[in-house]
Amino acid sequence: MADTSGDPRGSSFLDSLRGILVAYFMPERCYDKFFLDLDFLDVPCLKIVLSKALGIGIILGSVLVKLPQIIKLMGARSAEGLSFNSVLLELLAITGTMVYSMSNKFPFSAWGEALFLMLQTVTIGFLIQHYGRRTSVGLFFLVIYFSLLAVLLSPVTPISVVTTMQASNMPAIIIGRLIQAVTNFRNGHTGQLSAISVFLLFAGSLARIFTSLQETGDFLMALTYVISSTCNGIIALQVLYYWNSHPEYKKKKKSE
Repeated sequence: MADTSGDPRGSSFLDSLRGILVAYFMPERCYDKFFLDLDFLDVPCLKIVLSKALGIGIILGSVLVKLPQIIKLMGARSAEGLSFNSVLLELLAITGTMVYSMSNKFPFSAWGEALFLMLQTVTIGFLIQHYGRRTSVGLFFLVIYFSLLAVLLSPVTPISVVTTMQASNMPAIIIGRLIQAVTNFRNGHTGQLSAISVFLLFAGSLARIFTSLQETGDFLMALTYVISSTCNGIIALQVLYYWNSHPEYKKKKKSE
């Protein structure tokens, strides 16, 4: 094999690789541990790399996590089985995490999925209103939400308010998920709830417990994801329990 140590192209490639790894996956000391000292068993560095990789994976997955739910709603042209109040509470929790993380200047890999989940959750909220023949209410909801978001992200909002909002995530998540769980129980099915979205949310919130502790060291953030994982797990269990229960079957049974 030809020696590329003196090749400018080889050096340029290695510099680019180092730049990418140090910027997104590991601090410089870990790069030196792995690639200069060839110490691949350094536990602190392995934790950092695992956390960064999980964080980036969660962010990439979040771009699509609620897309199956949106497609299912649009395909059925119905929002049956979905609770708008549950969506509002979920949106409150997502927004709280996003604003809190940005205010504390946490790395994007520790919270980035909140941005994409927010956009998708807002879309679902609008579709629930739209398919409920309340399109004007849906548009009003969009205007109000993004106006409030702009205020929360502005210097006008004190950090104490942002911290309180993050702390309120836990009851918001619990109540929001319980509303959806009760709706599923009363209906005897999960309606237009997407199983793919539910399981992806559950897996993502579980992984975020580790990445929050590793990347931010913020107990409040980690506790929020513990609560979120528990609540998402309840909905995931309902999806499995009601797997063969369909709205059409329930309607037919009632008519008989």
